[in-house]
Amino acid sequence: MRLTCQARPADAAALAPFGTLIHPPARQGERQMYSDWAAPVAGLRPQLHVNRVAPSILPLTVQQVERHPHAAQVFLPLDTGTYLVVVMPALTDGRPDPSNTCAWLLPPTVGIAYRPGIWHTGIVALDREACFSVFMWRGAADDDVMAAVTPITITR
Repeated sequence: MRLTCQARPADAAALAPFGTLIHPPARQGERQMYSDWAAPVAGLRPQLHVNRVAPSILPLTVQQVERHPHAAQVFLPLDTGTYLVVVMPALTDGRPDPSNTCAWLLPPTVGIAYRPGIWHTGIVALDREACFSVFMWRGAADDDVMAAVTPITITR
């Protein structure tokens, strides 16, 4: 069985169960606060890194997802074009639910913060190679949980 999911433009309300979009302030002198997404997690240490992502082309097949059960994960674009985020809810037993996959196209000016425990793919650069700053709290044996899923084709 192969599932299909169409990537849509970023939608804050639809994405809310999975995380939040991080927007720059509308006017000079304003601040957008996202501190709750970086709140300390007992027993873990903060990790900030920068990653470089090779570009991909849609349609794209997803066969594995990941989650971070203890902490939010924040991605801030540093040098990107359009990029793709793919998420899915968990079933009652905690496994990923690929039949309810959601995918959004994000512009290079918007970041994303995933809630703790949300199943997602790695960030997918579309237009060109991309760099992101990534922040999360780490230090537990199960910081990164991977799961194979029924293949899902993500289309534009």
